[in-house]
Amino acid sequence: MLKSVLEYFNLHLLPQAEAAAEETQSQLRLAVAVLLVEIAESDFERAPEEKSAILHSIKHQFGLESEEAQTLMNLAEQEHRHSTDYFQFTTLINKNYSYEQKIRIIESLWQVAFADRQLHHYEEHVIRRLADLIHVSHGDFISAKHRVMSD
Repeated sequence: MLKSVLEYFNLHLLPQAEAAAEETQSQLRLAVAVLLVEIAESDFERAPEEKSAILHSIKHQFGLESEEAQTLMNLAEQEHRHSTDYFQFTTLINKNYSYEQKIRIIESLWQVAFADRQLHHYEEHVIRRLADLIHVSHGDFISAKHRVMSD
């Protein structure tokens, strides 16, 4: 009896759980990528350096190849155009990421904002808002900014 229960679990439930976990990871990647695109778009000018910074962040944060990163960025741009708020993205991040992972997101946002060597006040405002929404303290928000500025 126990053997048949284990077989059922291994054949039916385990693959479903693994597929659900992979889907969550895909959604998280998209959520972070959309926030990166939001920063690039927040000053109403997307410099080529910002696009490069987004791709670099996506590749390194998620361990993706260049083609996969480009595909994810294209999806993020589409999602960004159709989204009306940050809630769906920040909620997913809050449910699944540790505080340290959230700080890395804030650092990535700063990297995109500083990529064109011009920090627009809209970019800073959006990063501050996103830091609040993913529950990153003001001190860590500022520390992340200084770390990126010193690089």
